[in-house]
Amino acid sequence: MNTTESEMDQNTVLLGNNGVGPGDRFVWAPAGQFVMGSTTNEVGRYDTEGPQTTVTLSRGFWMGKYEVTQGEYLAVVGKNPSYFSTNNGFAEDLSRPVERVNWQDATNYCALLTAQERLAGRLPAGAAYRLPTEAEWEYASRAGSTTRFSYGDDPDYTELTHYAWYTANSGGTTHAVGGKLPNRWGLYDMSGNVWEWCSDCGSDHYTGGNVTDPQGPSLGLCRVIRGGSCDYYASNCRSAGRDDCIASGRCYGIGFRVVLAPNQP
Repeated sequence: MNTTESEMDQNTVLLGNNGVGPGDRFVWAPAGQFVMGSTTNEVGRYDTEGPQTTVTLSRGFWMGKYEVTQGEYLAVVGKNPSYFSTNNGFAEDLSRPVERVNWQDATNYCALLTAQERLAGRLPAGAAYRLPTEAEWEYASRAGSTTRFSYGDDPDYTELTHYAWYTANSGGTTHAVGGKLPNRWGLYDMSGNVWEWCSDCGSDHYTGGNVTDPQGPSLGLCRVIRGGSCDYYASNCRSAGRDDCIASGRCYGIGFRVVLAPNQP
């Protein structure tokens, strides 16, 4: 995944909170095409992962290298709602992913961060922080792969422990972000630790065929969550794995990561 010179010239000014920027807390995902969903014979597959759909993403974007941490959320919003915090008898570690945030909390964080960074002069016109679409999330998770995980098929989940916190190795708790190996594009915890909110409303199937910049259904009480979590099974950590949750729900297994998107339409 090589950032072209013109893309870099266009986007190097996009700096985030506390000096966050490309190569530090974000990874550039160039415009491209991929096949979303899973084959009917993929091990661990759910019916909601089909039919496979060819997706074209016409614009590149910066994807958060890590899930948003409790410390980052606290700095922007002024509170830490997380279950796995000192308020619940856990040792203080604000580098754990924030959780027990609903979809509105996550989108509010993005809006507040955007406003703060614009006021500080660190965002050009048209750039904004937001949640990834489900298609952007899977594109970044796959990182150019077509296998069950970005690192391979791993049918017996023997390698997953090196990449994800899930039921078999988490001890039933979240862990500091970035503690496992990254995927091919340098993104951490795309599998496990906490589920991650996406912008799309939930759906029980894809459209199939060929689509460009899909946004998901226009209406719905639920929003898509991706990636699995510390209290879910290995199969949920696959690149195609998906679920949804009522948008107002706050669960200790759900957090989010942000996209820094230049030149939004």
